[in-house]
Amino acid sequence: MAILLPAIVPVALIILVGFIAGHTLALDRRTLSRLSLYVLLPALIASSLYNITLTAERALLIVLGFFLVSALLYGLVYGLCQVTKTPPLRRKTLLATTLFANTGNLGLPFITFALGQTGLERAIVYLVSSSILLTTVGPTLLKGAGLAIGLRTTLKLPVFWAMVVGLALQALAITLPLRLDEGVALLGGAAIPVALVTLGMQLANTQFYLDHSVLIAAALRLLLAPAIAGAIGTAIGLEGQDLQVLVLQGAMPTAVNTFIWATEFGGDADLVARAIVLSTLLSFITLPSILWALLMFT
Repeated sequence: MAILLPAIVPVALIILVGFIAGHTLALDRRTLSRLSLYVLLPALIASSLYNITLTAERALLIVLGFFLVSALLYGLVYGLCQVTKTPPLRRKTLLATTLFANTGNLGLPFITFALGQTGLERAIVYLVSSSILLTTVGPTLLKGAGLAIGLRTTLKLPVFWAMVVGLALQALAITLPLRLDEGVALLGGAAIPVALVTLGMQLANTQFYLDHSVLIAAALRLLLAPAIAGAIGTAIGLEGQDLQVLVLQGAMPTAVNTFIWATEFGGDADLVARAIVLSTLLSFITLPSILWALLMFT
């Protein structure tokens, strides 16, 4: 318990502050979301990759693990929906809420508090992979708009270019003048608290009720996904923090951005919103449990 509380309490505190702010202050949640997506998160990614100590081989194994987990999740959920004759709208919604996890707003801070800077490096590698999947597959899955539109969406996001710049500077061993790297790191340091405050505001403004669909969505995201991540990670030879991060990021609740995609491209937006709320609340039980198991047995 002494190990788990420092990982979960700071995250819960900042989300609670955001929840209270969402109820009491006239803040523009969309502005904060865009600030995080287009400014703060790219700065965090660029700075972290610029200073990364993780070897390319281990980073690629984490990326491979992520895409294998995503492919298996897709196949299992799609097959389950076919067997149960789930309507197409609910099927693509369940696929979206299962595939797209909150690896940024919640994943980065939780893993930072739980595993430190080395864990954060691995979590960012996972986040970049997840962001690429979300922006390329998201529109294709929900609207059937085609992979080309998804790729164009990816190329418009500064997160992608922050990844390219950070990796290029690191690979070429370029030292930025005038301590510019410290400025970027300072800007990126605001990404985690702002993201958590925004998440709390989102929870404060989402109407919620229970039914079997949202329970299934939460179970797929919080239980099935990390179980598959553990199996895949072990199978491809991940161990230590590499395996821990793959499983913990796989255990995150449904991504807040999934609601934006469902609203923009199609899907049951009401179910997505409720899945975000329920899976986020339940994750404060499941994440410490999974972290405890990982620390004990890996």
